[in-house]
Amino acid sequence: MTDHKLAIVTGASRGLGSAIAERLAGRGHHIVAVARTVGGLEELDDRIRASGGEATLAPMDVASPEAMIQLTRAVFDRWGGCDLWVHAAIHAAPLSPPPHVDPKDMERSIAVNIAATHGLSVLIEPLLRARQGAALFLDDPRAGQPFFGAYGATKAAQIAFARSWQAENARIGPRIHIAAPRPMATALRARFFPGEDRSALAPCGAEADRIMAELGL
Repeated sequence: MTDHKLAIVTGASRGLGSAIAERLAGRGHHIVAVARTVGGLEELDDRIRASGGEATLAPMDVASPEAMIQLTRAVFDRWGGCDLWVHAAIHAAPLSPPPHVDPKDMERSIAVNIAATHGLSVLIEPLLRARQGAALFLDDPRAGQPFFGAYGATKAAQIAFARSWQAENARIGPRIHIAAPRPMATALRARFFPGEDRSALAPCGAEADRIMAELGL
């Protein structure tokens, strides 16, 4: 497996993260699939193996520093580096007026969307440098929209962090990509917009193909 390109996909169990992981596996990447949802990871693994690809499942919480240290140490020991990190993990708090956001939801939003992004960047950057790799972040600009206080603010902070990293690394690497997915028929969007006509939404697989082609991944 040492000849494979290696991609770590955080938030790989569903939606666009899962679709990108599947596409990367089809292009010869060994996928380290990270998520808390074991069933979703197992379904992804079945699809990857059915198409001849390879994956390592990591049912872990990205907001656990100890778990992420264990994960990245294992990646280093086994592969020595990483070619691509796709960060699709997100906590989407229920929509609510900002003063009524549940404190536990706000705490979890900060832990997953901001703190974990920083913690993972610290741990994964050396792996990316070892292989002249790249990282991919997925934007969803909801900041300032009604009822999106927790999600919009913390997602915006995540992308601001990524943009700073992108600007600082423009010459020295690792390369930092930020993609803006089109509206997709995901379970998350169904929570945000119940009753929406989903026939007009993009399939996750098609959006994964578009983003990867656009970025040359």
